[in-house]
Amino acid sequence: MNIRENFISQLVKAKISSPRLETDIIIKHSMPNYPDFNDDELIKAKIMLERRLNNEPLDKIIGKREFYKYEFKVNSYVLTPRPDTEILVESALEIINKNSASTILDLGTGSGCIVLSILKDCPNTKALAIDISKEALEIAKKNAISLEVDDRVEFLQGSWSDIDFATKKYDIIVSNPPYIPTKEIDTLTKEVKEYDPLLALDGGADGLECYRQIAKISYNLLKKDGYILLEVGY
Repeated sequence: MNIRENFISQLVKAKISSPRLETDIIIKHSMPNYPDFNDDELIKAKIMLERRLNNEPLDKIIGKREFYKYEFKVNSYVLTPRPDTEILVESALEIINKNSASTILDLGTGSGCIVLSILKDCPNTKALAIDISKEALEIAKKNAISLEVDDRVEFLQGSWSDIDFATKKYDIIVSNPPYIPTKEIDTLTKEVKEYDPLLALDGGADGLECYRQIAKISYNLLKKDGYILLEVGY
């Protein structure tokens, strides 16, 4: 059995989804010239496989994730971007194209995947992105530079419910806030509850705490006839 078949077999036994695809991704990032590889590359590949067998998400292992049309750096300080969230980007783009909206506020930006995707597709837009996590903002800033939109986005660290940033109003507010009820955190998959930041998951007792905060502050932040786009759980 060769290395690839061995990796696939182990991922299948661990009930990891898409074992062949994930094996190929691991090999691509550890053995770029596979099937030619050296001992150091083999060690790197085995370490990556072991991490995946422990249910660490593949994007956190390789340090990047595809979202919408672009690639984003990720780590343990940011929520893994998920395909469902792309609807926020698509909805914002539709509004911008119809209404010539040009200013965006992103509450809890994380990796920046939502707002930076919007900025990349809309060269006449500008944004303010807020997050309580310094480490998350560091990743978002790197993604902004990588996508070449860093000159059109300002980053601010702090909780949107505490800091005073209402110096102007915005055409669009976007957010994928924490919405998992606290008591349900332990029922999540290991990939989520152990490797996504708790700050990005825990939405309070009923999962709606952040939505109440956003509703409270939005009056001072949204232009007349503006839009609020929020991801919700169910």
